[in-house]
Formats: sequence, C-alpha cells, structure tokens
Amino acid sequence: MRRVFEEELNSLHVHFFEMGKMVNEAIYKSVKAFVNHDKELAQQVIDADLEINRHEVELEKQCFEMIALQQPVTTDLRKIVTVMKASADLERMGDHAVSIAKSTIRVKGSKRIYEVEAEIAEMSEKVKVMVQGVLDAYINFDTKKAKAVALSDRAVDKDAKRINHDCIEHMKADPEIVLGGSDYMLVTGYLERIGDYVTNISEWIVYLNSGKVVELNTHNKSTPIK
Repeated sequence: MRRVFEEELNSLHVHFFEMGKMVNEAIYKSVKAFVNHDKELAQQVIDADLEINRHEVELEKQCFEMIALQQPVTTDLRKIVTVMKASADLERMGDHAVSIAKSTIRVKGSKRIYEVEAEIAEMSEKVKVMVQGVLDAYINFDTKKAKAVALSDRAVDKDAKRINHDCIEHMKADPEIVLGGSDYMLVTGYLERIGDYVTNISEWIVYLNSGKVVELNTHNKSTPIK
C-alpha cells in the first residue's frame, strides 16, 4: 500500500516539473515574441496555454483523489498540498505569459523604444532563471535554494521600477510612444508578477520541509531607481 502511495506521489512531482518546464518555455517565447514583434510566436504561446491549464486541472484532481483515498498525514499531506498550491501558481504564471503574448499582437506596428525592449529582455532572463531555479529547488526539496530564488526577486522588482520610469520619460518626450510605452509597462508588470508567483512557490517549498508558512515575498519593499 505504501509503495503504491509513493508511486502516486512521485507521479505528482514529475507532472508538476513537466508543467513547470512548459510554463518556463511559455514565458521565454512570449517575451521573445514581444521584443521581436512576432505575432506567430505569440499565437503559439496563447494556443499552448490550454495544455498548461489541462496539467493544472489533472494535478489538482490527483491531489484531491490522494487525499480522499489515501488519507495522508503530516509530511505526506504537506507534499500533496505543496503540489496543489504550487501548480496553481504555475498556472497563473502561464496566464501572464499569455497576457504578454496578447500584448505582442496588440502592439505590432506601434513606434518602438529599442532600449526599453532590451531592458525587458534582460528582465525576462532574470525571471527565467528564477523559474528554473525554483523548479530545481522543488525537485530536490532544497529549502536553501528556494530562499535564494525568492531573494533574487528583488532584482526583478528593481528592474520593473526602472523600466516603468524610463517608459514614462519616453512618453513625456514623444506622444507617439504612448501606446507602445503603455504596453511595455504592462509586460513589465506581468514579468514582475511572475517573479512574485515564483516566490510563492519558494514559500511552499519551505512549508514542505518545515511545516511553517514563511513570508519570503519582498514585492512591497521599496527599492530606489538607479
């Protein structure tokens, strides 16, 4: 009986990791599409979101079935709850990737700010590293790495403030930038939120190992623009 439970639990972890890789790819493709004004690639991200959503629904179903049928306690229950909560965060990250892709379709043809696009691409790389880092921390139950990943969100928040500041300055100087600049700020906000969800998953990893819910999110801490 225990062997069957362990196999089901391992299946949960594998499916979660697969979903995480899909989400990370969606983030990467959505930003690439946005920076390159690639509507076709953006549409691929939008279409692929159905599969991410399906994974989340299946994981949630598996979690509820294991709780109902196996009646796990303590550590085992924490593992199932962690998968269920963290997969919901992944699904929301996928939704933000879709929002970036939709911005790509909307903004195509608008006047561009190449230096801001370069900043957004750089910010997205940091987010991508965060996503991969939290997936590695999850698969290895590595609390130390999870906390380090959450800490790196400060750099993402700092980037977001700088990009928004730059966009506002460009829009003040050139009215033709307003439409495109607004989308730059939206995309920056989506990336910032993805970083916050990564931090949420880091918190669930800490909970998995300790049973304690610890606040790791530094989103509301002010960081000066440099």
